Formats: sequence, structure tokens, C-alpha cells
Amino acid sequence: MNMSKTKIMSNAHVPFHPVIVGSSVLEIVDEYIYLGHTIQLGRSNFEKEVNRRIQLGWAAFGKLRDIFSSKIPQCLKTKVFEQCVLPVMTYGTETWPLTMSLIRRLRVTQRAMVRAILGVSLRDQIRNEEIRRRTRVSDIAQRVAKLKWQWAGHIARRTDGRWGLKVLEWRTRTGKRSVGRPPTRWTDDIRRVAGSRWRQAAQDRAL
Repeated sequence: MNMSKTKIMSNAHVPFHPVIVGSSVLEIVDEYIYLGHTIQLGRSNFEKEVNRRIQLGWAAFGKLRDIFSSKIPQCLKTKVFEQCVLPVMTYGTETWPLTMSLIRRLRVTQRAMVRAILGVSLRDQIRNEEIRRRTRVSDIAQRVAKLKWQWAGHIARRTDGRWGLKVLEWRTRTGKRSVGRPPTRWTDDIRRVAGSRWRQAAQDRAL
């Protein structure tokens, strides 16, 4: 067991007792990175994960800046961007309960990157539609929606009783909901698009 990578998390409903392995006390954390994704208990804050994805996206973009500033054809720059930068920014988004505010932040970041590739700034007053026409970069919001719908289909077609569908169907039996607007659920935007019978629609691979 790697003690430096082993952490303890506990929700508010379970009394916590220190866990000691050998002579080491395992660290208690509120969140940690597992398989490239931030894991939290309780009311998840996906804004943190979006911010982290944006930072990682800029890091990937910076490593490729020489390519983006070179004189190679724009179509090749677009291909590099969509193959090497967008996947970093959208990793794991199929499992996020995204709000319009978070989608807007991803879009703003993508537009800033694409303008940097073209060598233009906001002062040049070039409309976003013209930027998209020049670069033909796919919209990150559409990419996220496609990933999420593919994952919905993957979950809906499962018949082996794994955790994916069980987690979506889970409802708490005890406890009171905290004051304020309830947190956005993963299924909320799926239902907005496909309705309450989204599982039946998601099972169709052609959609």
C-alpha cells in the first residue's frame, strides 16, 4: 500500500474514527483526484473541476503553442487542437451535471484559445461566427452534449446491474434537504432534451 496516495473520506452521516496502518495515520481529505477526476462526498462543486479542466487545457495548449503559431495550414492546426486540447478540457464531462454558467466558461476559454491560434484579439472586433468559419473548430458545448448523450446510452443499455444505473436511480431515504435551490442532477439536462423517457431514447444508437 502506498501510504502517500491512500486517503480517507467520510460523509457527514458517518462518525469518523482515525485509521492507522502500521505506524501511519491515513490523511483525512474532503476531495482527491482519482483517475483524473475530482472525487467529493456531499454536495459536489463541479465549478472546481471545470476550473481544473480549464487550467489543464491551457497547459496542453501552451505545450503546442509552437505548432499553433507556425505557418502550417489552418486545417492542421484545427486537427491538432481538436485531438490534443479539447479532449483534455472535456475529460469526464459526460458524468458532470453541467449548468449553463459552466458551459459558458468552457466556451469562453475555447474562444480565447482559437483566437490565439488565429493571432487575433478582441480588439480586432472579429465576430465569433467568423472565427468559427475560419477555423472550423467544433463547438465545445456540442462536444460535451454528444459525450453526455453517448454515456447516457451506454448506461441505459446496461443489463448487468452495475453501479452506473444504480447511482442514477438512487434517492436518499433519510435526512432533510439543505436550504436553497437543490443541486443540479446529472439527468436534468438529459431530461430537458429527451424528456422523462430519456432511457428509451438513449438506447437507440442511431440518435
